[in-house]
Amino acid sequence: MSAPRPGPAPAASAARLRRRTAGPLAAAALAGLLLAGCAGQDTAKPPAPAGQTLQGGAPAAAAPADGSQSGTGGTGGTGGAGGTGGAVAAEPALARSEPQKITIPSLGLSSSLETLRQNADGTMQTPKDPALAGWYEPGPTPGSQGPAVIAGHVTWNGAAAVFEKLKTMKAGDTIKVARRDGKTVTFTVDRVAEYPKAEFPTLEVYKNLDHAGLRLVTCGGDFDPKKHYYDSNVVVFARMTGAA
Repeated sequence: MSAPRPGPAPAASAARLRRRTAGPLAAAALAGLLLAGCAGQDTAKPPAPAGQTLQGGAPAAAAPADGSQSGTGGTGGTGGAGGTGGAVAAEPALARSEPQKITIPSLGLSSSLETLRQNADGTMQTPKDPALAGWYEPGPTPGSQGPAVIAGHVTWNGAAAVFEKLKTMKAGDTIKVARRDGKTVTFTVDRVAEYPKAEFPTLEVYKNLDHAGLRLVTCGGDFDPKKHYYDSNVVVFARMTGAA
């Protein structure tokens, strides 16, 4: 991260500086928000870390402790847990437009999308309906430049939820997202990885991109039924490879 130059900067230079400076901070903020997506609505939430901003200028949120009755668990995906598939060229990014529906053919999954914003304490909202995934609104939209984020539960009170099979995705699988502007964008999975929450590689997962990316996030690893807690996160990395 480069330090700001002393004195006033031209508007264009200042804008470029803000984008460069916000990169690592945006990544850290996104990581906290997505880990919060594993928690339920009754989870205790710590205050948001100060000084972090998301892409789009939204304040950051911290990951709450997973202590609720719901979860987004699972185990590592194939293609694999940290593995990579064949590189697929990304399509040019589109203008911002809200997503309305996600479809994953390999999983037989089709879900309308809740809009996830921030709670009063700065933490990310989680999907209210365990059968639906949710898009994090302060971040990029699927198809616009950057790592758009869609999170979902995998279990809810012991029953399967929307991302129950997310762990089984593999490199080369496709994801389709229908947008409000009438376009449907296609993403191709690069890899699927599982990370212990205590060792979550924030910048690797949520760093700013030069293309339109997508991150699908749920929980993984071992589940503690007493704490209602999963000790890891499963992340699907994908890039936009088509738009119609």
